[in-house]
Amino acid sequence: MGVMGHDLLGQALKQQGVDTFFFIMGAPMSSGEKAAINLGIRGIDVRHEQAAAMMAHAYARVANRPGVCMACSGPGTLNFGTGLATALVDGVPVVALGGSSPIGEYGRGAFQEFDQLAAMRPLVKWADRVYEAHRIPEIVNLAFRQALSGKPGPVYLDFPSDILYAEVDEAKVVWPKIPPDGHRSRPAGDPALVAQALDLLAGAQRPVVISGSGVLWSDASERLAEWVAHTGMPLYTTPQGRGVVPEDHPGLFPNARSTALREADVVLVVGTRLNYVFGQGQAPRFARSAKLIRIDIDPGEIASTPQVELGIVGDAHTVLGQLIDGAGERVAAARYGAWIGRLSAVEEEKAAKFETQLATDQVPIHPLRLCKEIRDFLPRDAILAVDGQEILNYGRQSIPTYVARHRLNSGTFGTMGVGLPFGLGAKAAKPDAPVLVLHGDGSFGMNGMELDTAVRHKLPVIVVISLNGGWTADPERIKPGRDLGYTRFHDFAKALDCVGEYVERPEDIRPALERAAAAVAQGRTALVNVVTDHDARAQTVRFTRTMT
Repeated sequence: MGVMGHDLLGQALKQQGVDTFFFIMGAPMSSGEKAAINLGIRGIDVRHEQAAAMMAHAYARVANRPGVCMACSGPGTLNFGTGLATALVDGVPVVALGGSSPIGEYGRGAFQEFDQLAAMRPLVKWADRVYEAHRIPEIVNLAFRQALSGKPGPVYLDFPSDILYAEVDEAKVVWPKIPPDGHRSRPAGDPALVAQALDLLAGAQRPVVISGSGVLWSDASERLAEWVAHTGMPLYTTPQGRGVVPEDHPGLFPNARSTALREADVVLVVGTRLNYVFGQGQAPRFARSAKLIRIDIDPGEIASTPQVELGIVGDAHTVLGQLIDGAGERVAAARYGAWIGRLSAVEEEKAAKFETQLATDQVPIHPLRLCKEIRDFLPRDAILAVDGQEILNYGRQSIPTYVARHRLNSGTFGTMGVGLPFGLGAKAAKPDAPVLVLHGDGSFGMNGMELDTAVRHKLPVIVVISLNGGWTADPERIKPGRDLGYTRFHDFAKALDCVGEYVERPEDIRPALERAAAAVAQGRTALVNVVTDHDARAQTVRFTRTMT
């Protein structure tokens, strides 16, 4: 009995547990997309393939499993590029499937003939092409394994049209076994190294824990919370790793972050890179004498830190369990009372001053006041996606997250335009969770047509735009290309059958948000366009002094 290649693709995705994919129709992938939809997989067609990759990215983060996107050949697949590069830098398992011109016409100028595999390789963790239709389930399985093995990342799989439309003997098809863990590995750390780490922590006076997305991918949030509760160690996360412990936890001192990192004598780094976010783990961000302990599933990541005192290769969930089991009273909160007291004092002083800044009634509205209104409005389980420049920094400073995997932003690649696609991918992954996207006006323009996707696919979200008239803050108005004008995005939203709100005064923000929430409760997407001060420039702490 014969079976078509495109049907094997649909069946292979179903076998992998895929329930949603993001795409734009086009040959030769349309047949595979239809096969998947016929098997009950939800296909969400978007307005740009870049957004499809970004939605798959957010879906993966929120659902903690690979996100899937599909595109037609040539420019359709190339449009994945920015989204896949963002996933690569962020370490997110996105499985991208692209159609391509037929193998039988390679080198003869076929329609949209282009070496997509070569183009995709620098943008992903792994890339391959299917050359035999009967191997489609095997290669799809390999793609999912590659996306999840070790450090997660995006992968690309190329489907020539003559493979998708080939008919093969069903008896020749070998269906892979899907392991219960869904291709994840959970290696333990070397017990001797774990013991050494506990010795270092037991001798510390001012320890700090830093965590990142590796804790989320390994489902280690509860274990990290248990570690923080037992040891009392101050915790700081990467922007993408926020919510791993609720941010009103007594062990978090967000306003004392610079003090904590600068004065720490032992730093436990769990499941995150030591990139520019943490000053590469070096002075002046950290004391030169600080001892770094790194836990990471990727040995190459540990090797990239020349000043690391101790590196433990292993899964964050497993290794944290080993540390908890061995901590006892040697590594417990009572040991670090003076250190916690110092950070508490810094936190209390700075938090009070910051709250005063947030409450400003100035007009034009200060972005911090906008953030305060959003902070006070959002329920604890809300998913927040933030995208822009000034508003990204202000949002990072002022809006907390309480649930793991419920905070999304442009990541270390600094990609603009991710906000609305991230919000929609998150809503697809968790339809019952409230989703708010906080956008700069410049970044919104990049993928704003995805409001249409929200409407067509019933993905109701709230979009709030900080409308400061252009890119970045610019008091002197001298930056070339800075000014975009005060675009009436609320009217644009209305034209796409969304609710649109326009706000110019701070006291009107909360009522507009409440009306937006009421619209979402009725299944409609809402956009709140808030005029903010173009002079307001968010400050990022710069570390230039030499520390000892």
